[in-house]
Amino acid sequence: MGEVVPKRIATMLMNALKGGVVPRTGLGYIAVGRENEINALLNDVSIIEDGGATFRFVVGKYGSGKSFLLQTIRSHVMEKGFVVIDADLSPDRRLVGNKGQGLATYQELIQNMSTKTRPDGGALPLILERWIASVQNEVLEEYHITPSDIKFSSLMETKIYEKTSCIDGLVHGFEFAKVINIYFSGYLDSNDEQKNRALKWLRGEYNNKTEAKNELGINLIISDEDWYEYIKIFAQFMVMAGYKGMMLLIDELVNIYKIPNQIARQYNYEKILTLYNDTLQGKAKYLGIIMSGTIQCVEDTKRGIFSYEALKSRLEDSRFANNSCRDFLAPIIRLEALTPEEMTILVEKLTNIHCDLYNYQTSITEQDMIEFIKAEYARIGADSHITPREVIRDYIELLNTLYQYPDKKLLEIINGEDFKYSISTTNDEEINMEFADFEL
Repeated sequence: MGEVVPKRIATMLMNALKGGVVPRTGLGYIAVGRENEINALLNDVSIIEDGGATFRFVVGKYGSGKSFLLQTIRSHVMEKGFVVIDADLSPDRRLVGNKGQGLATYQELIQNMSTKTRPDGGALPLILERWIASVQNEVLEEYHITPSDIKFSSLMETKIYEKTSCIDGLVHGFEFAKVINIYFSGYLDSNDEQKNRALKWLRGEYNNKTEAKNELGINLIISDEDWYEYIKIFAQFMVMAGYKGMMLLIDELVNIYKIPNQIARQYNYEKILTLYNDTLQGKAKYLGIIMSGTIQCVEDTKRGIFSYEALKSRLEDSRFANNSCRDFLAPIIRLEALTPEEMTILVEKLTNIHCDLYNYQTSITEQDMIEFIKAEYARIGADSHITPREVIRDYIELLNTLYQYPDKKLLEIINGEDFKYSISTTNDEEINMEFADFEL
């Protein structure tokens, strides 16, 4: 038997995996393979920690493990002392949009801001208060005073301005620093309303400049056009607050690919180009960006990222790279299928977790697991289309059945006429999109 998984995490793992989604915690208990991909992304982490910036695409079929890899990196960098912001794109969340879809993505990113001590999001207030507390300790030690000293408030304010002066030079850095000071004033005065107004501004929740001017005295708000500038400011602020850097994760790039209007798609690809150039040209610091999407949403030259020539010329594979000589330092990391051996290890881990969760002794042998994997890979087209998601869902369904009907055997079920494999969604995107822009 493997390592015992806490019941809460085991329940969440089983429910999430059976539903075909990636759990946000407990991934270490089921991780297999992907060593080269993980090592490549962890090498980026060291660059970010040294004050650099990186940009990667993780590309693969539906269910191939893209989101799983992102969540694995998310957990790792939080353990290392990074702040993580992540969001899934959708019809309502893009990088740019004429109905505020870009700002909606920013709001989702900030809402999901996570740290080691706050892994489920909503970490912004905690980060601000942690930073203010560290500045407070610095002032107390430097001037040998107590918080009750009459000079304490003015010395703190001076120190805050001194600390935030390094971001004044960034685009919108002055306004950002001013809002931080407003939050600090509310912290000193125990004024929750003032703190909430500052947080509202930082989260991009003000609808217009007039509202922000009346409540904060700042004639500027975070908008659809400039939200990324504030991501760069946040990355540098996080280092000031004692963190190693910030990682931005964006999943479901396919939702840009699905935008029916060509001009709207191009605006979004132009935004990706801005992010890509900023990280590689040194305009961003302490920031890592990872975006994930399907093969077609990246490489389709009619609708995908490669339809934008400036990105295509930057992201295309080297002519020296091939399947036997993959370049893990390239901007695009392509996920290969897990081997049958790796899938066997995975189902063994799932068996152990399921047994611990429901407190029973399994009748499944190692040979049963091997036979199950053989059956999965024997399906027509499995060599090119089978994904971990399908195998996992099938196997958890088997585990649930065997637990409830202990008189049955695994081989008896998978060889029976009633057993149906999970339906593959790998080809959903392969539908011809040539006429997607056509309207009657």
